Amino acid sequence: MTSIEATREAVAAARKAGLTVGLVPTMGALHDGHLSLIRAARPETGFVVVSIFVNPTQFGPKEDLSRYPRPFAEDVARCAEEKVDLILHPDPATMYPPGLQTYVEVTELQKGLCGATRPGHFRAVATVVLKLFNIVQPDIAYFGQKDAQQARVIEQMVSDLNVPVTIRVCPIVRAPDGLALSSRNQYLDPDQRRRATVLHEALAEAARAVAAGERDAEKLLRRMRERITATAGARLDYAVAVDAASLRPVPTVQGPTLFAMAVFFGTTRLIDNVVVGGE
Repeated sequence: MTSIEATREAVAAARKAGLTVGLVPTMGALHDGHLSLIRAARPETGFVVVSIFVNPTQFGPKEDLSRYPRPFAEDVARCAEEKVDLILHPDPATMYPPGLQTYVEVTELQKGLCGATRPGHFRAVATVVLKLFNIVQPDIAYFGQKDAQQARVIEQMVSDLNVPVTIRVCPIVRAPDGLALSSRNQYLDPDQRRRATVLHEALAEAARAVAAGERDAEKLLRRMRERITATAGARLDYAVAVDAASLRPVPTVQGPTLFAMAVFFGTTRLIDNVVVGGE
């Protein structure tokens, strides 16, 4: 469906039939990471909605909006295989009508990590996700841990604004060699693709060191950064250790700690993370 009104009518009919509603927000180019979210929603909710909307406001002026993959027919086929009940596929003019003046910001959580180098990105994410929540009014919404900062921003927004939706954050899905699945992986040439596993390798090494008793976050980050800079063709955007809830930098691993990084291979920016120090 492309219409907000028709989507609301379909969801209302599902609720009238006694079904709970699950929402999986995506920008399309669906891969097994997205499908894992649908598969989490399918047994837990009676009516599964997948939104496919390449949100133009969350791309910066030098980012990849124009070349972002849009294999819509393939996405529809994958949703059909997963028994999705409704695909919401609005156009930008529907989501952002002329005269729009209202935006949502989660002021502290959006500052660091990806927010430091992508100003305005999380304002755009929070705004479009709240709009999707208002359109679909899901009982449960599903997000991936790979986008850890995005998930925390959404969790905080839902809490602060009393949005009646439960947020499920599902584990990262990886290729056999460890690379976190992403729609942007297809931009990598074969050599870049082979070297991109360094993100997971560096994070896994840090996790092993924490398990072995290392608690000095800066020492762990120094090893991670050295591993990235020693990889041909890799350019580090950031590598940080932050409290998993507040996303504030921490000097030592004492509670749940998010180690996260962003790395460029050519013009392709990849992100990955691991949470250590918790249960």
